[in-house]
Amino acid sequence: MIIVTGATGKLGRRTVERLLERVPADCVGVSVRDPRKAQDLADRGVRVRQGSFDDPDSLVHAFEGAEQLLLVSLDRTGEECVSGHRTAIDAAVQADVGRILYTSQMGAAHDARFQACRDHAQTEDLLRATGLPWTALRNGFYTFSALQFLESARHTGDIALPTDGPVAWTGHDDLADATAVILTEEGRFEGPTPPLTGAAALDFDTIAEIASQTTGRPFIRTVVTDDAFREQVLAHGTPAPIADLMLSIFTAARNGEFTAVDSTLAELIGREPITFRTQLEHAWAA
Repeated sequence: MIIVTGATGKLGRRTVERLLERVPADCVGVSVRDPRKAQDLADRGVRVRQGSFDDPDSLVHAFEGAEQLLLVSLDRTGEECVSGHRTAIDAAVQADVGRILYTSQMGAAHDARFQACRDHAQTEDLLRATGLPWTALRNGFYTFSALQFLESARHTGDIALPTDGPVAWTGHDDLADATAVILTEEGRFEGPTPPLTGAAALDFDTIAEIASQTTGRPFIRTVVTDDAFREQVLAHGTPAPIADLMLSIFTAARNGEFTAVDSTLAELIGREPITFRTQLEHAWAA
């Protein structure tokens, strides 16, 4: 039995779909906050149980019988994030889960500039302390984030963002494929994996060139100061903690924390990862 948390989210849902291509549906279970959103999975034979990171008992029930648990990291930051992960890990231990796989991130470190990477490092410490077999999937930075930063530029042609650095942008689909492989070929990795990244690290100067070539329209790259970027984000109604989190992505990128490119993802999925250009084309066509 493989249990997946966050199974209605971007990565969790894709991973469940890939698992269903590799194992029978009755070998897959999901832990979700709202089972109604996973009804289609239940109809296909997947075990669906309600589980909330704010309700330890519900997680113990949701994780029951799991030989492997895929713990998809929470969309929270700081202590709220780590506390939720601690609750889930404790529940996994109580439920006698065989192995925990956790969606960490490349650049996970206690001294990382990006808050989420510090949260991942703390969560990896919690996993290490359980004594259980565990794997931290050091996922490349999601391409989805870059596309969000490009949304206004899509219409204006001006990529106005702070100074950045190369980032190994990586697609959810490729990471879901790799995660399903790791889950169904047990014991591939112990502890943190190598960085699971796309084939190239790109900065927004290069992305501007790609956008121009892809669309046939001119795109320029304008550098704005960190303070100006933060004020613009706040002016659009973004809470200050989220604005600071967004800004820290650029700070970390400038520090080279997301530049690593590794072949492990391609080896796992048996092909080259989908390029940023292709992901941009598909996203903007939609």
